[in-house]
This record gives sequence, C-alpha cells and structure tokens, in this order.
Amino acid sequence: MKSETTRVLIVEDHQVVAEGLAALINDQEDMTVVGHSGSVSESIARAAELKPDLVLIDFRLTDGTGADAATGIRQLRPETKLIFLTREDSDAARFAALEAGASAFIHKSRAAQEVVDAIRTVAQGGSLFTPRSIAQLLNNRREAEAQKEVLRLMAEGTSSRDIASRLGISYTTVRTHIRSLGSKLGVHSKLEAIVKARELALVE
Repeated sequence: MKSETTRVLIVEDHQVVAEGLAALINDQEDMTVVGHSGSVSESIARAAELKPDLVLIDFRLTDGTGADAATGIRQLRPETKLIFLTREDSDAARFAALEAGASAFIHKSRAAQEVVDAIRTVAQGGSLFTPRSIAQLLNNRREAEAQKEVLRLMAEGTSSRDIASRLGISYTTVRTHIRSLGSKLGVHSKLEAIVKARELALVE
C-alpha cells in the first residue's frame, strides 16, 4: 500500500535554492511540492490557498523572518507542520523557530537525505527538537537575559557586588557573566565592555 503523499510548501527567497529543494522533494514517492514563496506575506497567503501538510522555511526572508511566516501560517492552519532549513546558526533563531511551532531546525549544510528524512519524520508527527535540546535552548536564553541585565547595570555604574544583590545572584556568578560578556564582545575590562556595548546599541 502506497503511503499518503505529504504536500510541501517551500518558503525560500533564493530561487535557485528553492528549485533545488523542489527537485529533491518531487523525486520522492511520498512527498510533493505544491508551491513556493519568497516572503512572509506571500507564504501566509500561499499556505491558506494551497493547504500544505508541511512548510519548509528559510529563516531570513525579504520582509521578515521565517518565524514571522511560521506564526502567521500556524494561526491560519495550526495543523500544518513546520521545518526550518536555514544558514542561521544561533540559539536565538532556534528559539524563535521553536516558539513559532517548528518541529525541526536544520542547517543548509546538511546532506539532502537528512532533509528528506526530516520531512518524513515531521510529517508523521515526530520532532527533531529533543527534550534535552529544548532544555539547553531555554538555559542558554536565561543565561543571555541574565548577561544582558548585568551589562545594563554595569552601564549604569553599578558595582559587581551591588549587581549581585539586586539580581539575587552570587558575586561569583556576576563575575562569571562579566568574563563571558568580555569574551563575546572581544574586550578585556568592564569599561571596554560598556563602551563596546554602547557602540553596538546593546545598552543606552
């Protein structure tokens, strides 16, 4: 008995990439591409029109992010499955995809067979986001938010010990955050970190 065909909508603003994905997918017996769009607004309209089972989405689009497209699509068709296929490689992008309802986040450097396997897995109700990977994303997000708050208080002239008191964390934890911020910003002192953060508009 032949398996049911998975109807796929491709959301990708690079035509050559979209055509390559379409050829790969249409070459499979159990899946077919029903359409393509290259923007957030068009993808939502196409999803409403074509009613795909699964949407393969790039994260960077001409008028927003794939997370914007995914959110709009899920509002209209909550049953539609979502896979992000992108060159983005940040926790922020992964978390945005997860929040938008994605079941997988795949880097474009992965092999074609991995993309096909992911489509099959997700179409059948599976997810490539494991509980462990989700927990790690949540932990990284909390750490990033804590570091941002430490940076903000540093910019206000608050001492490390006062930062620890205000945030309810240990002085050692504050020092760890400061060292991590210095590494990320490529600086070697609190003053340099503040100057760099202001240059990057991370703090006022």
